Amino acid sequence: MRVKRGVTARARHNKIRKSTKGMSLSNRSSVRRGKQAVIRSLTNSYNDRRNRKRTFRQLWNTRINAAARENGTTYSQLINGLKEKGITLNRKMLAEIAVADSKAFTAIAKTVKK
Repeated sequence: MRVKRGVTARARHNKIRKSTKGMSLSNRSSVRRGKQAVIRSLTNSYNDRRNRKRTFRQLWNTRINAAARENGTTYSQLINGLKEKGITLNRKMLAEIAVADSKAFTAIAKTVKK
C-alpha cells in the first residue's frame, strides 16, 4: 500500500516555521533556510549560555580589582590573602560587597592585609 507523507511533511515544516518566528523574511518563508537558521540559533544559544558565565566572572574580577586598588592592594594579593586566612567568599559575593557596601569590603581588605 502506498504511504502518503504530506501530513508529516507539513507538520515538520510548520514546526520549523513556528521556531523561525521573528526572523528575517527568507528565513521565515523558506523551510530550508529556516531549518538552517534554527540550527544556527540553537547552537549559538547553547554556546552563549556558557559564555555568559565567562563574561560575568570577568566582570566580577574587574570590580574586585578596582575596589582592592582603592584599598591599597591588588586583586591577586586580595584573593591570595583570603585563601591564606581561610575566608571563603566567592567572587560574585565579593564583587557585590565591593559595589554595595564599600565599608565591609574595606574591612575585608584590612583583615587580608595584616
